[in-house]
Amino acid sequence: MNKYEERYNSLKARVDEKVNTFITKSLPETFYSPLKYALSGGGKRIRPMILLFSCEAAGGDFTSALDAAVAVELLHNFTLIHDDIMDNADKRRNIDTIHKKWDNNIAILAGDGLNALAYRSLLKTNSPRIEEITKVFTEGIIEVCEGQSYDKEFESRKNVSIEDYMLMINKKTAQLLVASAVIGVLIGGGDKEMIKTIEKYSENLGLAFQIQDDLFDIMADERTFGKKIGGDIREGKKTYLLIKALETINDPSDRAVLESIIQNQGLNKDEEILKVKHIYEKTGIVKSALSEIERYTLKADEYLNTLPDSEEKRQLQWFSGMLLNRSY
Repeated sequence: MNKYEERYNSLKARVDEKVNTFITKSLPETFYSPLKYALSGGGKRIRPMILLFSCEAAGGDFTSALDAAVAVELLHNFTLIHDDIMDNADKRRNIDTIHKKWDNNIAILAGDGLNALAYRSLLKTNSPRIEEITKVFTEGIIEVCEGQSYDKEFESRKNVSIEDYMLMINKKTAQLLVASAVIGVLIGGGDKEMIKTIEKYSENLGLAFQIQDDLFDIMADERTFGKKIGGDIREGKKTYLLIKALETINDPSDRAVLESIIQNQGLNKDEEILKVKHIYEKTGIVKSALSEIERYTLKADEYLNTLPDSEEKRQLQWFSGMLLNRSY
C-alpha cells in the first residue's frame, strides 16, 4: 500500500464515520430506518473523496470540508434510491434495495429525506463562499435530474447516438463529480483558473467512470459488482456498449439480437444476457469501451498537469488511476 492509498483510506474512514453517525434520530421508524440502511452499504465514497482531495489541492484543510463531503455522499445516495425505483433494481451493493426491502412509497420518502439532510450537512460548512458552494450543489442536483430524465427517455427511443449518450452521462454522472470537486476547491480557497481545471478534470473522470459502469454491468463478477449482471440489458438501457455495437456491427444475426433489446424494451433471460455479452466480446465492443475509459482518464490527468507540482496534485493523479483500475 503506497502513501496515497493510505491517505485515501484514512480520509475515507473519517467520511464513513461522519456519514454513519450523521442520522441520530430513530422515529418515525419508517423514515429513519431506511435512511440508516441506505447509508450502511459503504462504497468507495468517490464523490466525498474527490471533494476532500480537491480542497487540499487548493491549499485547504480537509477538516473544513468534511460537512460538505458528507453532503455529497447523502445526495449521491438519494439519487441511487430513486434510480433503483425507476430501474426496478432488486440489489444494490449486495443488499436489497430500499423499495425491495420496504416499498416504493417508503423509498421515495427516504430519497427525499436524504436530499434535505444533504443540505443540512452542506450548510454546516464554515466558508465565506457558502453562497457559491450552495449554488454549485443545487445546480449539480438539477444536472443529475436532467441526466436521469434523458436516460429514461432513451429507453423508449429507437435511435440514440453516442453524442446523445455522452450528453446524458455528462449530466447524470459526471456533473455530480464536478460539483463535488468544485465545492472542494471553493472551500480550499482556489481561484477561478483552478476551478476551471478541476471542472475539466472531474468531468472527464466522470465520463470514464460511467462508461466503466456500463462495462461492469455486463462483464463484472456479480458478487463483486453487488447487483445482478445484465441489469442494463434487462431494462433496455442505451449504454455505451449497445449504442457502439449498433453503430458498428453489420452481421445480421448479431444485429437481430441487439435490436431485440430495443424492440422488446429489454431482455430478461440469462441466456439472452450471455449471448449479448458474447457479441460484445467477439466484435471488439468491450475493447472499444476499455479504450474510451482510458482515453477520458488520461484526458482528466492532462488537465491536472497544468497545476503546479505538489503532493496534493499527485494524490488526485493516484485517484484517477485507482478509478481506472477498479473492479466494481
